[in-house]
Amino acid sequence: MRSQGRFRRTALAALSAGVLLAVAGCGEGGDRTAKGTTGTAEAKDVLLQPVTSPGPGPFTASTARATDSLSPSGAPDDEPDSDTRTVHPVSGAVPGLYGGTRSVAACDVERQTTLLTDDKSKASAFADAAGIEAVQIPGYLKSLTPVVLRADAQVTNHGYSAGSATAFQAVLQAGTAVLVDSRGMPRVRCACGNPLGPPVVADGKVAHRGDRWPGYDPARIVAVEPGVKAAASLIIVNADDNTWIERAMGDSGGRDRVPDDPPPFEPDADLLFPSPGRPSEPPSP
Repeated sequence: MRSQGRFRRTALAALSAGVLLAVAGCGEGGDRTAKGTTGTAEAKDVLLQPVTSPGPGPFTASTARATDSLSPSGAPDDEPDSDTRTVHPVSGAVPGLYGGTRSVAACDVERQTTLLTDDKSKASAFADAAGIEAVQIPGYLKSLTPVVLRADAQVTNHGYSAGSATAFQAVLQAGTAVLVDSRGMPRVRCACGNPLGPPVVADGKVAHRGDRWPGYDPARIVAVEPGVKAAASLIIVNADDNTWIERAMGDSGGRDRVPDDPPPFEPDADLLFPSPGRPSEPPSP
């Protein structure tokens, strides 16, 4: 069994890596599309994407599975009265960033693999955006972990158009099913099969397209950053009873378990703003 001290050091390392720093912009605007993609991933034009909306240019039909509704982490009860936009960098290693249902995968990975590999043109475009070869798609998808976002998150999404992946900035609604890699980065959106990349967050005024969902707050958007190192598992929140689940990386829920050493804060703790029970900075030397 891991010691509390060891977990606290791990949590502190993740939290100190830019987790709780609220910033207006954490990257330069511009073209950060992957090899083989088109478009400029314009940082000042962001599409709001509700949980089930396929969005423009879906690569596949939805492979997201219905799960119990997850309460967004630390979400305000009232509608926001400000249009101030703040994007918060959060490490993909932070417990509670993602959720799910014990022993139930948020996405059907096998079906996602079949849908992509059955269409050679889409498989090639997906692989280019993901930075892999088309032949590697089955193994790549199998290495990812199906979970659900617990906060509205900005990403670089990629739609399919005329044989290529076209990059665009999007904010995915909390509750969106995604496949994440071993450093906690969202890599596939299950409602459309689109490959995902890190966001390009711009300074200054940003145009949000699309319909706002209830509870959407432009001051509470996260930008997921890779964990310091590859992890063997994720600590996620159980949608059934608001408890912790430890899910092995690359597993669809069959090996879910209660963590031996749970986080030193509650599953509904606010991801963006620290509380006395949740350390935000490493102790002084």
